[in-house]
Amino acid sequence: MFHCGVTETAVPAQTDPQPEAQPAGADPEPAEQRARTGLLLAYLRPHWPAMLLGLLLGLVANAAGLATPLVTKWVLDTLGTGGSLARPVTVLLALVVVGAAISLWQWMLMGGIAERVVLDARAGVIRRYFVARIDQLTRRSGGELVTRATSDPGLLHQASGSLVGLINGAVALLGTLVLMGTLDVVLLGITMIAVVAVAVLMGLLLPSIGRAQEAAQESVGRLGGALEGSLRAIRTVKASRAEQRQATLITTHAEDSARHGIHAARRAALVWTTSWTGIQLAVIVILGFGAARAERGLIEVSTLIAFLLYAFQLMGPISELTQNMTAMQAGIAAAGRLREIEAIAVEPGGPAAGTAPAGQAAPGHAARAEPPRSAAVLAFRGVTARYAPGVPPAVRDIDLEIPRVGHTAIVGPSGAGKTTLFSLLLRFLEPERGRLLLDGRAYPDHTPGEIRGRLAYVEQEAPVVPGTIGDNLRFTHPDATDAELWAALRAVDLHDKVVALDLGLDTPLTATTVSGGERQRIALARAVLRTPDVLLLDEATSQVDGLTEAAIARCVRQRAASGAVVTIAHRLSTVLDADQIVVMDRGRIRAVGDHATLLHGDELYRDLVASLRIGTSGTAPAPEVGGRTGSGTLLLPLDRLPQE
Repeated sequence: MFHCGVTETAVPAQTDPQPEAQPAGADPEPAEQRARTGLLLAYLRPHWPAMLLGLLLGLVANAAGLATPLVTKWVLDTLGTGGSLARPVTVLLALVVVGAAISLWQWMLMGGIAERVVLDARAGVIRRYFVARIDQLTRRSGGELVTRATSDPGLLHQASGSLVGLINGAVALLGTLVLMGTLDVVLLGITMIAVVAVAVLMGLLLPSIGRAQEAAQESVGRLGGALEGSLRAIRTVKASRAEQRQATLITTHAEDSARHGIHAARRAALVWTTSWTGIQLAVIVILGFGAARAERGLIEVSTLIAFLLYAFQLMGPISELTQNMTAMQAGIAAAGRLREIEAIAVEPGGPAAGTAPAGQAAPGHAARAEPPRSAAVLAFRGVTARYAPGVPPAVRDIDLEIPRVGHTAIVGPSGAGKTTLFSLLLRFLEPERGRLLLDGRAYPDHTPGEIRGRLAYVEQEAPVVPGTIGDNLRFTHPDATDAELWAALRAVDLHDKVVALDLGLDTPLTATTVSGGERQRIALARAVLRTPDVLLLDEATSQVDGLTEAAIARCVRQRAASGAVVTIAHRLSTVLDADQIVVMDRGRIRAVGDHATLLHGDELYRDLVASLRIGTSGTAPAPEVGGRTGSGTLLLPLDRLPQE
């Protein structure tokens, strides 16, 4: 005998107020800027030893570069005196070779650090998603959440090495200026004018580059969300001939991102061009003044050449500083978006919550004692809940007990609060008032993992997990054998179909390769691999044919004989079999009883049943009976009603 089980899938839950996000392109507050910078440094902290080595290598390479003009002067002076060039030329070649080798080592080292920083950031975001509260995740689109885990961490790649680059660049710039000062103070003064002008320009323009980068990433996130939603509904889009409208709408987000990116690129180009032009003008002025001073004998020609080499070399550290400050701004902007993910509240019980295997206590919690068989397994006591502050409650003053054995069906019009009850039971939504009890103990006394280990949930959409058919079936029971998988498929009438596939259980499965009914049956097949105390089914027969519905009904009856089954019922066959029917309307429970009692005693229940009179005229119902009308009214096959 098989026991029906669960796929744990999120439903929208309560939204807590969070700090208002900064508008795209706005200047972050100083405290927010410090917090973003701190988060960026936190990503780098585990790699400090390797980064210090990279810094040391960079300083050695800079030292080799700084010594090159002086050695060049040595070569020229030796040439002027007629001495041997072997020694100075050898030293010059050694500096070039050693500097290149050390630079190569540093680049490889810093590249590895950058990849590990990006990996750490992505892994942190992914882990946060899976321990976050459902209401926190459902505030954002799936596409945006994917962007936060893929695109945003990528901006940390260059930023991870920018701190080392900034220090190396600053040391190289300072060393170059000092050595230039030892050659000629007057020419150094001319050089300093150009350096100060470039520094002022960078200070004015670099913050706007960071803001533009952040705005561009926000647009990419919106693009991802819009594209994900449209691709999910691609059949509806095409059937509605809305391809061009949707493409135009989504392209506007891409254009918005490109506009911000172009703004950042133009600012960066302005910084680079002005920096380069300033140094080139300084070189021209130095050449003119230096030539005049050399003509008067105030400076040697070899000294002037060495000074000019330093002037040309000066562009290196200035470019390095500019590049790394730009990368730092982009990294800080990305850290701001990642910080929003870090701020997502996790479920009670910490990161371990929800990770205990089905049917087992979460780590650190003792196994539960077997409760009395006569007690209600679940109970609502005056529960009121809403999905967001300031909106009307989704359910009000709910008092309900779920017997430990038997089938409870929940019916009602659309928006009555049926799915909200499931959200509360699975702790996707926390009550605003009242209590939920599991085995007589308040829900806060259990971790979400403990609660979900006792419950099983199959939602209406029944999403598939990327992977094979076997991967999907083993999702809630990784240790299940192939024989158990085939038995589960047989229970939902999918055995023969899967056997006929070339790869069988190893057939790749995606949401677009199976029908809605097949998705539901696969979800139910996952369910039969578990033995939960309570089975929650949300419209489990809404997309299946009559034969499959009969197989599912048998499974429900078997499970209800030894455990609790709670269904959101949209077919009369489900309602007739229920030991307890709960009628909901406008977030409240208006009646509880069996089918016959409610048919005679509750007007709304009679209306829900009578709504199917349309189109039947006493004949057999259409093949697709059950479900809802366009207005959300529950449809029940009239010809199967018992005679009054």
